[in-house]
Amino acid sequence: MHVLKHFLTISKHRRAVRKLCFKCGLIRQGLAHDRSKYSAAEFWPGAKYYQGYRSPQAREREVLGYSAAWLHHKGRNKHHFEYWTDFADGKRVYVEMPAKYLAEMICDRIAASKIYLKENYDDSKPLEYFENKTDKEGMHPATCEKLRYFLTMLKERGEKQTFKELKKYVKQNKK
Repeated sequence: MHVLKHFLTISKHRRAVRKLCFKCGLIRQGLAHDRSKYSAAEFWPGAKYYQGYRSPQAREREVLGYSAAWLHHKGRNKHHFEYWTDFADGKRVYVEMPAKYLAEMICDRIAASKIYLKENYDDSKPLEYFENKTDKEGMHPATCEKLRYFLTMLKERGEKQTFKELKKYVKQNKK
């Protein structure tokens, strides 16, 4: 059980996301990001399956065949595209993410890449993870394309330009 290491990792991650959210004008979301990770349902499995180089939920999934912590997390955090899945007429429906949650998801992915990859991080890594490890079939097509657009911009033009554009996108799509 890695209680302290897990606590420090999720706290470092939240700080990194908060900084990125602030860059695109998402103050409230930056402050509230991932608070559920400190709940018993997410914290204790995280400490138990902690590895330090990837999400403990991945290890929990390998051991149990599913991740109870992830099921808890995605149902409470609107910055995960899985939150935006519904059912209508017996069919799964993927809802397009509002701009502010898409932006928070981008901040989350960049911060997670920086935390887990440490010195091996560069601005191409979040796109690489998206292309190779994200189940895009569970995402609304417009959300998928916007996410790819901003992660490609990050890779090609860097963080400063990407967050300038992301802030503009959030502001234009405020409801």
